[in-house]
Amino acid sequence: DPLRDFSYVTLMAILPSLLMVHPSVPAKNVKELVALAKARPGALTYASTGNGTSPHMMMEMFRSLAGINLVHVPYKGASPAMIDQISGQIEVAFSTAIAALPFVQQGKVRAIAVSTRERFPPLPDLPTMEQAGVKGFDASSWNGVVMPAGTPRDIVIKVNAELVKMLKSPEMQEKILLQGGIARGSTPEEFTAFVKAELAKWAKVAQAAKVRLD
Repeated sequence: DPLRDFSYVTLMAILPSLLMVHPSVPAKNVKELVALAKARPGALTYASTGNGTSPHMMMEMFRSLAGINLVHVPYKGASPAMIDQISGQIEVAFSTAIAALPFVQQGKVRAIAVSTRERFPPLPDLPTMEQAGVKGFDASSWNGVVMPAGTPRDIVIKVNAELVKMLKSPEMQEKILLQGGIARGSTPEEFTAFVKAELAKWAKVAQAAKVRLD
């Protein structure tokens, strides 16, 4: 049980994803993609790295909030999914920013939004999903540090203080950014609340979309 079995220390970083379309898709932004999907329900395909993975869940959240119908094509990993999107066999996908950025910069795919509530510094002009009109959208992968449940409070606090100090340093923030992440550093209470919110959010998406693992 993710809440019962761990003591939460700190949220280390969030990893934004980019919503991308193949250059052949006649949609330059999220509003145009939604309009296209509504005009052609079930015609556009989107890639994921498998049922229940972050790209799948993010797209199901997008589908639900935007009221659109896209066809899910699950792949066994990010590389084959990206290859097929670059080739034009797949029109739409979410991919982690670190994986997608080189292909965006080369013009092989077109990024139209970032998944988080804040913009991604390497692409400062790229709007967030919410800024692009999908109200309530906020999604990312993330990393954090946990300890076994029952770890003495003073140990949790001591480790938290060291990690947060490290995460607040400009050097570490730059290193994490180069790996596609945004450094965080939270209190144990904030991290616990974050995990509870994440569990509730994604359980709702999974239930609405009837997501089943392979």
